[in-house]
Amino acid sequence: MTNKNSIGKETPNRLFAAATTAMENAHAPYSGFTVGAALLTDSGDIITGCNVENASYGATICAERTAIAAAVAQGHKSFSAICVTTTAATPTPPCGICRQTLIEFNPNMTVICRSQNGKEKTYSAGDLLPHAFTADDL
Repeated sequence: MTNKNSIGKETPNRLFAAATTAMENAHAPYSGFTVGAALLTDSGDIITGCNVENASYGATICAERTAIAAAVAQGHKSFSAICVTTTAATPTPPCGICRQTLIEFNPNMTVICRSQNGKEKTYSAGDLLPHAFTADDL
């Protein structure tokens, strides 16, 4: 696990608040499983995302990838941390596709997984996806 102190003491709380607000906008009519994400850019901006489900489940986009897509669309490509929150009782880490996407931008990115009841686990993106497929494998 990575040390969340490397991103500042208050940063996890700021990211959690932003992710919680984003989660309120989630579109999850099929699973009812809402997710919010808040991505910290290296310039200090926080970009949020939520999951957007689709009746064709493969067209669903996760909160983490929504936040990354929004950030990239705004010109950001360097990220130091992301907070992911759900209404689950335990912290929920990103899915495999999201892990691969996080690795693309920063394998050392701090990934904070926090439940609404305050339980938390913190990792690096590389911890979550060891032996990732990267540009070096092309």
